[in-house]
Amino acid sequence: MKLALFDLDHTLLNTDSDHSWGEFLVNERLVDPVHHRAMNDKFYEDYKAGQLDPIAYNEFVFEFLTQHDHTYLTELHQLFMHKVIRPQMRPAGFAAIQKHQDLGHAIVGITATSDFITAPIFREFGITEIIATNAEVQDGKYTGKVAGLACYQKGKLARLDQWLNGREVNESWAYSDSINDRFLLEYADHAIAVNPDDRLEVLAKELNWDIQDWSI
Repeated sequence: MKLALFDLDHTLLNTDSDHSWGEFLVNERLVDPVHHRAMNDKFYEDYKAGQLDPIAYNEFVFEFLTQHDHTYLTELHQLFMHKVIRPQMRPAGFAAIQKHQDLGHAIVGITATSDFITAPIFREFGITEIIATNAEVQDGKYTGKVAGLACYQKGKLARLDQWLNGREVNESWAYSDSINDRFLLEYADHAIAVNPDDRLEVLAKELNWDIQDWSI
């Protein structure tokens, strides 16, 4: 297997889908604006600092999901895609995915953000194999809990290993913007730092990783 791994937020997208979802809920007047924005911003700063508690953050995000049925949530996500996400999808991301598809590589979207938020976005990029932090569902309803291991930092490697299920990878590529993904980038034969944050840029230069600008 030749494997290409794509992070989503600030890699394929010009934005962070998780934080943008919180802002979307505030702007649509679906949550308490002061409390929700404050919590959303705090968790986002923790993430950028590499200090996020992924369980606490995702349970904060999932609380809204527990209050509504799947039909409503699907319709709301479609509105989110239209208003927020599609304008932020990077053409260079589509091009990189197409390059790997043309070469016959296996392509996986891998993100710390929940499957509820990210799976429809990855599919719009043409990626159907998705490893994300999973929102627990019981009896057709979101419980508000994380199912299994959060797909964050070293957790991404553990979740990738579960997905591989013993299959051998002969060559791999990984694309990410974040120092939180240093373990994923170190795993790959070809690490590509996409519009890297400051700490990842330093590391990428030290290790002579490819640095690319997809924001244009």
